[in-house]
Amino acid sequence: MTIKKLMDLNGRLALITGAAGCLGSVMAETLAELGANIIIVDRPESDLKSLSDLLKTRWGIKVWKYQCNLENTEQRIKLLETIQKQHNVLNILVNNAAFVGSSNLEGWSTSFEKQTVETWQRAIEVNLTAPFHLCQGLAPMLKESKGASIINIGSIYGEFGPDWRLYQGTEMANPAAYGVSKGGLMQLTRWLSTTLAPTVRVNAISPGGIFRSQPQIFVERYEERTPLVRMATEDDFRGAIAYMASDLSQYVTGQVLAVDGGWSIW
Repeated sequence: MTIKKLMDLNGRLALITGAAGCLGSVMAETLAELGANIIIVDRPESDLKSLSDLLKTRWGIKVWKYQCNLENTEQRIKLLETIQKQHNVLNILVNNAAFVGSSNLEGWSTSFEKQTVETWQRAIEVNLTAPFHLCQGLAPMLKESKGASIINIGSIYGEFGPDWRLYQGTEMANPAAYGVSKGGLMQLTRWLSTTLAPTVRVNAISPGGIFRSQPQIFVERYEERTPLVRMATEDDFRGAIAYMASDLSQYVTGQVLAVDGGWSIW
């Protein structure tokens, strides 16, 4: 067996949630480059057409696009029914979509005392309940498919507490619901890895901070705190998703792969 053969995803089908986002689109491109056909899923207001056109033109693969608000149970049920009806197999599921809120969302980017239960519930619904729902609904298809792999996208803040010194003097926040939901997702990964074995592998990727034009003082503090002395870029995750989705990791399950520049070492 060659490395090239182990990486080959020709004939396989991958579903990626949050595909229109910066990280999701890079993951979709990576799997398409390896030959996989792609199902891209994102919110109704997302521009899935541009990504679909790019993937088909650049890599010559088949692409299906579905709009779904993963916060809504009924929309998730409809998505599952559509996929089950229109596709015979599913080899790869990437639970990438995440509720990250915004600075003007009430009860989110604020002190612990002002974080609201309503906003907490929204984050848990998207970041933890939706992946559980999709894994449960698509497990029968995955079990019947070659090289079945589920990849959940976690976060360093699902494993470690926030270093509040990084945030001093900025308007940035680190809501409890985000870290808790990502921590739950990584435990779900471990739980599913034994439950769906031996036919489906389940792993997670734990990203460190990705540069998104954060305040300069935050970036400087973050880089000083990181052994590789920089924040991540989306391209840093191409290798990780290729590894977890392909037969390169055919004897790996229940693992959380940190892609964090060494953040979690200190």
